This record gives sequence, structure tokens and C-alpha cells, in this order.
Amino acid sequence: MERRTIGAGSLAVGAVGLGCMPMSWGYGGSGRRGEESLRTVHRALDAGSDLLDTADMYGPFTNELLLGRVLKERRADAFVSTKAGLLVGEQHIVANGRPGYVKRACDASLRRLQTDVIDLYQLHRADPEVPVEETWGAMADLVRAGKVRALGLCAVGARGARRPGARLYDHTLDQLRRVQQVFPVSAVEAELSVWSPQALEVLLPWCAARGVGFLAAMPLGNGFLTGTLTPGEGFEPDDLRARHPRFTAEMMAANQPIVAGLRRIARRHGGHVTPAQVALAWVLAQGRQVIALPGARREHRPMENAAAASLRLTPEDLAEVAGLPVARGSWD
Repeated sequence: MERRTIGAGSLAVGAVGLGCMPMSWGYGGSGRRGEESLRTVHRALDAGSDLLDTADMYGPFTNELLLGRVLKERRADAFVSTKAGLLVGEQHIVANGRPGYVKRACDASLRRLQTDVIDLYQLHRADPEVPVEETWGAMADLVRAGKVRALGLCAVGARGARRPGARLYDHTLDQLRRVQQVFPVSAVEAELSVWSPQALEVLLPWCAARGVGFLAAMPLGNGFLTGTLTPGEGFEPDDLRARHPRFTAEMMAANQPIVAGLRRIARRHGGHVTPAQVALAWVLAQGRQVIALPGARREHRPMENAAAASLRLTPEDLAEVAGLPVARGSWD
């Protein structure tokens, strides 16, 4: 697979990685199958999708434990990215950026992942009660201690706090400027997909200008851009999409022209190409510093996703994507 670099340290990873969250958290519980999840991670590594993206809150903790079982056998094949800074309660999620907590969280992640170093350690969310510089300074100490190789920051997304008149990622850019004064940022993780392209406005250019890697989360639109979801089919209560404003039956039906456009492009590249691969190829075409992180929990998906790294979209294809309708949600 094509290799791309993350940050000034030139850490090389496959252009398509693996988002591991769906195996343990966020999607319907009935679809979680431990042994198939293990095979899915192995298939991803076999395909060159070596960036495995997880977090201590996924589960919580169970996603890291799952990956630890694979890493015990194949640590040399993997680039491990995990996150800290969020605590999961019964009915809520809260940020914790206290330096002492972050250092303890790192040690706990190392134990669960069965490794002695984390390749990329990301701040999941800044704690509003703790100056982000203090949290980042503690994370920098982990690099100096040899427990972490590089640091990353997760962007506050569309449903994060926004000031009236502010652009979507202004708050994240402010955080990046502040932490960059403490220790270099190697990567930024944020949503980027055909139906959520907002990061292209300011966030991706900020990364490109500084040699910072961009980890494209949810590049398949939480599964919608694969064309395999049926409007009105519904989701389990513990599935995040059951409360997502783009996944009501009405909005899924309204956004079908986006999937239809991806299908048209796929057909031009041959019967073996899927809408999901077109969606991933579009993400990768946005810049050499972009790494796509599609989630997967079925063992055939990593091979399909990895093949998108070899799909080259034409100017005609890119123009057609640019002309697709803007995605709608139930807030519209």
C-alpha cells in the first residue's frame, strides 16, 4: 500500500488505516463479535493498513484490550494510535486533562495494548477546567520518557461548542496554536468525508502548511457512504446513529443522491469498484498528508478499504463529487 508520513518525525503509515471503535463501542452491540474483530485487525495489517486507531474510552477499555491481543503477536506490523482525555460514565462523558491523570491513563493504555510504546498519543478532548498547555506538557513528558513517539490532537466536531459567527474549527485551531508552542503536533484527527467536507476550509490547510498529518475520521460517513444502509431500517438504541440527525429515515432518503453519485463514479472504474472505495479515494485525494481511517468490524472490509488507496479519481470524478448535493440533517 502507498505509504504516507505523519508529522515532522516522518512516521510512515499506510494511506488507509483502521478505525477500531466500531468493534467495541458506538455501534449496535449485537454486531460485536470478538473473534471476528480479531480477524478484522489481522486482515487490516495483512493489507498494509497498519495505523490502528483506538482510544481508552472505547468500551471503555475493551477496544484497547482487543488490540492488545493482536499486538502481542504482531507489534512490529502495527502503528498504534490511542487517545486519552475522556471519561465515560453511565449516562455522560466528561473531559479530564489533569497532568497526573493523563500520565496514569497512558500507563494503563500501555498495559492493555501489551506494548511498551504508543506510536501516536492523542488528546481526545481538552478539559475546560485545565489549561490545554498543562495537559499537552504532561503528554510531552511521556514522549521524553520513551512511552510515546508522537502527539496528536482530536478536533472538536460539528456538535462541539461554537461561538456565534465562528467557523467550525476555530476553537480547534486556537488549541493547536497553543499546544504547538509547548511540543510539536504530529497529527490532527477530524471528520472528513464526501458528506462532511468542512475540514477542507481551514483545518486541513493548517496541517498541510506545517507538515502535520491529518487523520480523516468517519471517511465513510458512519457507513452511509458505503451504500449498504437502508432508510427506515432503524438502529439499535446503543448505536450512535440512532440519535444522529443525518440518520433519520427521512434524511437518509433525502441524502441518497450522494450515494448514487458515488455509484456512478464507481461504475466508470469497473464493476469491482464500490461506492465506499470511491469515497475513500476522494478523501485521499485531498492531500498527501491525509490518512483515511474507515471503521470496520467485518473481516472482509479492510481488504476492500485498503484497495481504495490504489484507486485514482479523474478530474471528471472529482468534479462530479464537488457537484453532489450538500448533505442534509434533521436540523435543516
